Amino acid sequence: MILKNLDKSFLINLSLIFIIFLFDRISKIYVIYLDNKLFGSEIFSSNFLNIYLIWNEGIAFGLFSFNEKIFYNILTIIILIIILIIFIMIIKSDGLKKYSLLMILGGALGNVFDRLYYKAVPDFIDFHIGNFHWFIFNVADIFITIGILFMVIIELFNKNQKT
Repeated sequence: MILKNLDKSFLINLSLIFIIFLFDRISKIYVIYLDNKLFGSEIFSSNFLNIYLIWNEGIAFGLFSFNEKIFYNILTIIILIIILIIFIMIIKSDGLKKYSLLMILGGALGNVFDRLYYKAVPDFIDFHIGNFHWFIFNVADIFITIGILFMVIIELFNKNQKT
């Protein structure tokens, strides 16, 4: 009975969030499994990509990592508030903007789950060129970044159309 009252777009939106969350969870569980199996060594290594597990207690790319639990808990509360704001923005949005926010929300939920369950976020994708390494990240971070890039592009096009 409840499903009859939900419209098609709601189910599509919920499915997108769930697929992103699930893809992120499966990738993290697999990398954690491989890390335990290989006793913490590099899982994969090539000229441009390494896969090895690190535990990030900060936010994106390890920023704001704290040793104090109080700061970690405050940061987690701030992230939960931001997720709530994103959810409200999704309700008020449509089109590509809504899907951008859905990608951000799906990734954010994946990372906040880890913050609550593991007390840190497992990051494992390390792109590099020679000795220059980009920040280590995970699948949730990919979706958050793509969503943010789409939001920036949308805002740039909207600004150009208004002038």
